[in-house]
Amino acid sequence: MIAKVLDPCCGSRMFHFDRQNPNVVFGDIRSESHVLCDGRSLDIAPDIEMDFRAMPFEDESFHAVVFDPPHLLHAGDKSWLALKYGKLNQDWKDDLTRGFSECFRVLKPNGMLIFKWNETQIKVSEILALTNQKPWFGHPSGKRANTHWIGFMKMEQSHD
Repeated sequence: MIAKVLDPCCGSRMFHFDRQNPNVVFGDIRSESHVLCDGRSLDIAPDIEMDFRAMPFEDESFHAVVFDPPHLLHAGDKSWLALKYGKLNQDWKDDLTRGFSECFRVLKPNGMLIFKWNETQIKVSEILALTNQKPWFGHPSGKRANTHWIGFMKMEQSHD
């Protein structure tokens, strides 16, 4: 079976119902295990180690992409937040611009990009300004509505 979905920042796969789904390519820049302060194990074990800014896939390879990049600028490098969610670099705007571009590059025409963002440190409006693609839908969730799920569709190019 050829995978139809890409998760290029899978982390510990925490929002996937089936963490071994053969239809999903789980990618991440890191492969590591940690014991958190409460004793729980945190395992980041991607199918492929990759950088979301330069993905090793052909154009138009996937029907769907789930893009959940790190959202923290301010967290200690070894804090449980940074270990669990990753941490942005100082040039995060360029990183996320390249990430969006790559996600749309590997997405098939009429494919869906599901983007997840927690705006505790950086507002959604700042992030959406990093792509020229327009969202199709969105929904804030969480106790303080800090987490946003946003959907995009890669429209087919007109050949007029």
